[in-house]
Amino acid sequence: MRVRLPLLRTSWAWRLGAPAAAAAARLPRGASAGPGPRRAMAFYRTEERGQPHSPGYRLFFKNVAGHYISPFHDIPLKADSEENLFNMVVEVPRWTNAKMEIATEEPLNPIKQDVKDGKLRYVANIFPHKGYIWNYGALPQTWEDPHRKDKSTDCCGDNDPIDVCEIGSKVLSRGDVVHVKILGILALIDQGETDWKLIAINVNDPEASKFHDIEDVKKYKPGYLEATLNWFRFYKIPEGKPENQFAFNGEFKNKAFALEVIKSTHECWKALLMEKCAGGAINCTNVQVCDSPFHCSQEEARSLVESVSFSLNKGSNEEDQVWHFLGK
Repeated sequence: MRVRLPLLRTSWAWRLGAPAAAAAARLPRGASAGPGPRRAMAFYRTEERGQPHSPGYRLFFKNVAGHYISPFHDIPLKADSEENLFNMVVEVPRWTNAKMEIATEEPLNPIKQDVKDGKLRYVANIFPHKGYIWNYGALPQTWEDPHRKDKSTDCCGDNDPIDVCEIGSKVLSRGDVVHVKILGILALIDQGETDWKLIAINVNDPEASKFHDIEDVKKYKPGYLEATLNWFRFYKIPEGKPENQFAFNGEFKNKAFALEVIKSTHECWKALLMEKCAGGAINCTNVQVCDSPFHCSQEEARSLVESVSFSLNKGSNEEDQVWHFLGK
């Protein structure tokens, strides 16, 4: 359900009717919403402020009680500890171009569109691909520490939550929080920094039961991993930059390897939230990590959101229609 008001819009990340949402609100913490397809153990709502395709656009998150939270710090990493299911925050729906991301340096870390040199960023359409070729987002409560050198890549982290490419058949929505199965991982080296890219699938996808590891992607979606590698290799070329490089010669590592990377980035995030390492400009304000020195009250969180200014100007997404053809 999406309610639209002037410059202020809300939506349920999980599409539930009012009775179901009310019932979910009464569930004990960690309880399931019921049998059948896997449901979120918590329900999240999003609230838009400002105009899409404008520098002032922000997408804030609320929990089922209607309290503002940080998608970076307050949404749990794991959806099911026994089955290695993880929460994924969707930043960019498949086939779209706007480079949306969790604002790691802002209070409560809303999703915003990245800006570079005063201009909104869009990924280029590089034939035959339109925008992002997966639902793209991040795992909450992870952080790639820019001061910690990864043993397997010999490069430090990129100072962001770990990225996820969700390969299911459904086009998800910005701000959705979905449960995903981890299948593998790719190590992109971006300007000397490790920028891990997880390969995952929504557990509620019709084909999810067939996917358990990276080999299943090769089997059931032939060509998808090759397209993913080429997408990341070439996507900055229209900006005049060179091809991106990869660790392991561009080899996708398996699920077991990916889970170890997630574990490591989660430990880095915990050190960040407990002020045991230098976080630089990262904003660690949170509502639900009660033993963190950056914890704030619900009232303080609401005041932070209400103090955010936003533009009335409607933006443009004309760059979505430009295509690039790369010759050999």
